[in-house]
Amino acid sequence: MPAVVDSEICTGCEACVDECPVDAISMNDDGIAVVDEEECTDCEACVDICPVEAISMK
Repeated sequence: MPAVVDSEICTGCEACVDECPVDAISMNDDGIAVVDEEECTDCEACVDICPVEAISMK
């Protein structure tokens, strides 16, 4: 199950973008993290690094 970003909580800090080992996370035009579900390997690195707990596993 890929990671999911709660867009209402995400602050756009980009910590998850830097942490993702497969570059499955990018920032949208609104500065919110977006996970590419096909690229996500479910490693949960982004879940662990998110300072506001905006990312969870689907």
